[in-house]
Amino acid sequence: MGIVLRNLFLPEKQAVIFALKGIIAMAMALTLALSLNLDRPYWALVSAVFLQMRPESGLVIEKAMCQIIGTIIGGLFGIVLLAYLMPYPYLALGVLALWLGVNSALSAMVRQANFVYAFAMAAVTSEIIVLMVMASPSTADSQAVFDIAQARVSEIIIGSICAGVVSHMFWPVKVKDSLQRQARSVINQTLQYLVTELDKSGTHENRHKQIDGIMATLGMVSEDSSAVSYEGPKGPGHTRAANQLAQKVLSLLALVQIFGRLQRRHTELMTPTLTKLLDRLRDAFGRIAESEDFDYCLEQVKTLRSDLADYRLNNDSEVPFESHLLNVGAEITSELTVLLRAFRALEERDSTLLNAPSMLTYRDPLAGLIIGIRTMVVFLIGACIWVGTGSSAALMIMILPVIFSIMLARLPLMILKVVLKRLLIGVVVAVLVAVLFALNLLAQSSGQLEILLLVLAVPYFIGLLLLFDRQTLPYGLGFCIPFSILVSPSRDMSRAFSIDFTISSAMAIFAGVSILFWVFHLITGPSVQLLVHRIFKTTYQDLLEVNQHAAPAAWYNRRMADRLLRLTNYDQGSKSRAITDLALTALNLGHVSVRLRSICENLAGKQLQSLERWQTALAEAFLLASKGRCDDSFEKASQSLYYELLALEGNSSQVEAIQGMFLRINLTFERSAEAIAMQKV
Repeated sequence: MGIVLRNLFLPEKQAVIFALKGIIAMAMALTLALSLNLDRPYWALVSAVFLQMRPESGLVIEKAMCQIIGTIIGGLFGIVLLAYLMPYPYLALGVLALWLGVNSALSAMVRQANFVYAFAMAAVTSEIIVLMVMASPSTADSQAVFDIAQARVSEIIIGSICAGVVSHMFWPVKVKDSLQRQARSVINQTLQYLVTELDKSGTHENRHKQIDGIMATLGMVSEDSSAVSYEGPKGPGHTRAANQLAQKVLSLLALVQIFGRLQRRHTELMTPTLTKLLDRLRDAFGRIAESEDFDYCLEQVKTLRSDLADYRLNNDSEVPFESHLLNVGAEITSELTVLLRAFRALEERDSTLLNAPSMLTYRDPLAGLIIGIRTMVVFLIGACIWVGTGSSAALMIMILPVIFSIMLARLPLMILKVVLKRLLIGVVVAVLVAVLFALNLLAQSSGQLEILLLVLAVPYFIGLLLLFDRQTLPYGLGFCIPFSILVSPSRDMSRAFSIDFTISSAMAIFAGVSILFWVFHLITGPSVQLLVHRIFKTTYQDLLEVNQHAAPAAWYNRRMADRLLRLTNYDQGSKSRAITDLALTALNLGHVSVRLRSICENLAGKQLQSLERWQTALAEAFLLASKGRCDDSFEKASQSLYYELLALEGNSSQVEAIQGMFLRINLTFERSAEAIAMQKV
């Protein structure tokens, strides 16, 4: 409550601007909806509220487009459903429940919140249209269906357009600015992690805390990268730069694991040359992390890269590990150079970053199925209550909980409990403010639009102040949406002024959110162990086919990003963090296999018969380690490939470096299998 009071009585400047923009957008939406004589103009208000979640222009434009597209699709489906099933209301409710479940399941297959919102709007718009028609069966005909659908779609589109216009015209905030802050943050976090990983005194907890921070920030960069493309002619270039930045952060995380685990777990393999190399890298990364000067940082990386190249030329190492790790060190400096250039490209155009692909959302059909079933259950419970009571207020039990069910589906259960409790508190406050303040004043007014807007401005301003802060956002959301429905601003306020309507609607909203709370508790979805196993199984499939793509490293990175984020979230409660370590190992293995194939094909062309068997053995050894087991199959495949290379190329430094790579990977599998097995005990 301390944060709530602070946001209300000591708000930040940006929060006040955010609230003012929201008030202007909602005033415009309500005015337009009333001028067009739309039946329920408060849906335009609700539409404008949802678009205020993130105030950046690009995000508002993207969400407005998603909302409009989803609304149109939902409206068309509602019309088609009623055209064929209006005489069969129970069948229509069943098909509608299935449509809601499908959209909810599909929303679980995308990562960006705006795209999730598009599926939510496709579901809820059709739901509103169908239920509004079925609530008045005596007047239901084809013309009534079309009129209701047109009104609902128009109301939501008006709210979307007004929010987009206000976001662009009044105190505009750019996604590019927040993206630059996030990019700077993730680069600094990555550099600090590189230093910590190479520091012998670095703790296990500190390393994983930094990994969690990097993945969380990288998730925000990935989510915002699509929206920045709507901000002017440089927008698409900024999107590609953000994608490239995310790619290189993942590559650096994959590479630095090699050094860190080696010096922590296998000190007997650390030669003076490798110790000197790690000290040089750690000092350089530390200086870069401490500096705010971009040119200085880039110069430091160039110097480090030149030093490593000279060292490799002037030192012929006979130790396989040394040769392999010198190559890895050079690759780290190369990736860091591109990372810094990607950051610069967020401010300036860089034509060399044109082909950087975006991160790919991990799609688990099982998780989507559970989310879809959960939304259907929420709707069907509300439908049973509505059919059993015949109360029009019971419609709210079906509408708002479905929206929240889709929007909140991907939150962890512990966080979800807190969010839903805060939503309920917001609903209670909305009821009190609507009855004691807004409706009381409006009932005594002359019904003028100006008075209506002035009376509503204060409550909405308070709700928007809470919406601005992520910690208090559920309070604001639980207040603004129910308040809009309870007051139902329109030309004819007779329904809202009826106390039985207000109280019954308030009880329905509260009951709907409460039902949602318990449904989330009862239908929790697959266990964490099953979800982790499915992610590792999918990663196993990717390791088998990684080298079948034109740009294998980029292809693998974009598929691993969301999986890493999910796995680190699943694993944050454990002490060993074995799942996170294995996820980072998986990221490294993809890069290792790509690098090995490139080296082997440069040495011996594509005639190596044992290379494909080695790739299969690598993937199978990883899957076996994810189950806490290890055998000698990978070691045998590695020896076979090594001897074939010896026969073709002789005992060269590159072949010896490959042998060092095999030794390091085999040690990693043994260690990972042991850690996973211990965690299962």
